[in-house]
Amino acid sequence: MAKLLAISLLLAAFSAVLLSLAAPSLAGDPDMLQDICVADYKSLQGPLRLNGFPCKRPENVTADDFFSALLANPGNTGNAMGSSATAANVEKLPGLNTLGVSMARIDFAPWGVNPPHTHPRATEIIFVLEGSLDVGFVTTTNRLYARTVCKGEVFVFPRGLVHYQRNNGNSPAAVISAFNSQLPGTQAVAETLFGASPAVPTDVLARAFQIDGGLVEGIKSKFPPK
Repeated sequence: MAKLLAISLLLAAFSAVLLSLAAPSLAGDPDMLQDICVADYKSLQGPLRLNGFPCKRPENVTADDFFSALLANPGNTGNAMGSSATAANVEKLPGLNTLGVSMARIDFAPWGVNPPHTHPRATEIIFVLEGSLDVGFVTTTNRLYARTVCKGEVFVFPRGLVHYQRNNGNSPAAVISAFNSQLPGTQAVAETLFGASPAVPTDVLARAFQIDGGLVEGIKSKFPPK
């Protein structure tokens, strides 16, 4: 009996160790199960749906499936925020499917802002190509970690936390972002709350921000639903 109890305890301890080792792998995209799995966008036109994209047949894969020039040119920063994000994710670069990585280029007009947002499926690291940025992220205890990053420097935004970037100079700036997800997702805080469809109830937002309903409606008018 004692021997069986000892074996049971040993198995339980072994299982706990295995789970602790496996836990970090759950923080990103699932591991790939073959060399390549180039996304087959056409298959999504049918009834099949799954977590990610189905694979092209290997005989239909070409080198172009792994290539993109999306990040070669600056984005258009002539908008209210003065910034533009160009993504090179699995929706634009099919060869990324199942690889668990993606990139983006973010361009800033002078004093432009990439407003507070989150990436629910990925940690982000930025490399500053040009200019100087004020950046920061807020933890779940509402602590802000912020500093200035300059050309050639990097900064990390932990997965799922609200963060922002702002060009702090009179000349354009640009960064390259890398993510540990093929499709990190982006939720802009203001647009998510004030531009949702159907709309988030005005009284909910009024109470949340402790402002009157008229002001909420005024803000909503600046974020028409897409």
